[in-house]
Amino acid sequence: MEVTRIIAVRHGETAWNVDARIQGQLDIGLNDHGHWQARQVGQALAAEPVTAVYASDLQRAWHTAQRIAEATGAPLQPELGLRERGFGLFEGKTFQEIEQAWPEQASQWRRRVPEWVPPEGGESLLLVRERVAETVQRIAARHPGELIVLVAHGGVLDAIYRLATRQALDAPRTWKLPNAAINRLLWSPEGLAMIGWSDTGHLEVTARDEGSA
Repeated sequence: MEVTRIIAVRHGETAWNVDARIQGQLDIGLNDHGHWQARQVGQALAAEPVTAVYASDLQRAWHTAQRIAEATGAPLQPELGLRERGFGLFEGKTFQEIEQAWPEQASQWRRRVPEWVPPEGGESLLLVRERVAETVQRIAARHPGELIVLVAHGGVLDAIYRLATRQALDAPRTWKLPNAAINRLLWSPEGLAMIGWSDTGHLEVTARDEGSA
């Protein structure tokens, strides 16, 4: 079976990224800089032979994906499996607020305990990895020998990186997840492989790096 080439992109910047406020599955839109980043990544990919663009339906990812679809001429499809990790009670709060109000829960989060679930409807890292792995496999298997773009969120991109590099869920993150960076991978039935990560050459300013948004 021919491999599928994948470009994975995190959405452009939001006001909540700037404030270090947890977005999770709340539907927060791009700020002005995020819209600029979306246009920049679209222009950077305009000459790529993209067959299809798939995106989280949350507007920060969807609007980023629209710019890529417009620039490449590829069809755009929503994919719920590319949504950000659900953070339950923590959504809408800053890291500092969470540490002050729920220090025990915050400690499990910091330590990346794979089974830990954010209270009131959150997802564990195990569930996120399972969801992302299934989604990427299902989509990529439709496009052997083709190039596709996946537009998602920091938590999803982190899961993709770990799947491609065979890193444990609780391993400290040493890689960046900038808004609107270009990340290149290959998929085959054996899994994901890394080609290049965190290319921000198309952005004229330093992209903010947030772990989850």
